[in-house]
Amino acid sequence: MFKKATYITLAAFLFTAFAAFTTIDREATSWQVDKAHSTIKFTINHFFTPVTGTFDDVDATINFDPENLAESSLDVSIPIESVNTRNERRDNHLKSEDFFNTSEWPNMEFVSSSIEQTGENQFVARGELTIRDVTREFDLPFELLGVMDHPMQENTRVAGIVANAELMRNDFGVGVGDWAATAVVGNKVDIELQLELNASN
Repeated sequence: MFKKATYITLAAFLFTAFAAFTTIDREATSWQVDKAHSTIKFTINHFFTPVTGTFDDVDATINFDPENLAESSLDVSIPIESVNTRNERRDNHLKSEDFFNTSEWPNMEFVSSSIEQTGENQFVARGELTIRDVTREFDLPFELLGVMDHPMQENTRVAGIVANAELMRNDFGVGVGDWAATAVVGNKVDIELQLELNASN
């Protein structure tokens, strides 16, 4: 009876230890965006010609492990004041009430609810995108370009991801009054995120 009780106690201990280990192991890696080596680019037509711009700032909480997508998540916030189309007058117009109205809604934000793998190093983050006062379901496909130890920063890993998506600006109310029309400023916006990420080992 004593041996049986001992075996039961030992088994319970091992099960508890294993459960604790797997819980710790399930935590996805926390990554920080290296803003100096990252770009957020958008393209939209002006009449017939594609015009490109960037957002030069980004705040993000990224927890990502391709082996642990259940615990992975993306929370990306872009300050619209950082818009840069290489034309100050146009930038100020984009920030005005005609378009983004940054005095009321200073940021656009994407928050994932799940991340799925769609191919080799190919993933899609499904969640909600909020621009101005409009929130819509949104899919953000992205590619993991690679992960390695940082050769110039001890105990640091570096990773790269590229995401491409498109949206319709009128779906989010970006462009009101005469600017809701799409003859001059197109409706479709192509978005590309090129993000370099760092994580501590």
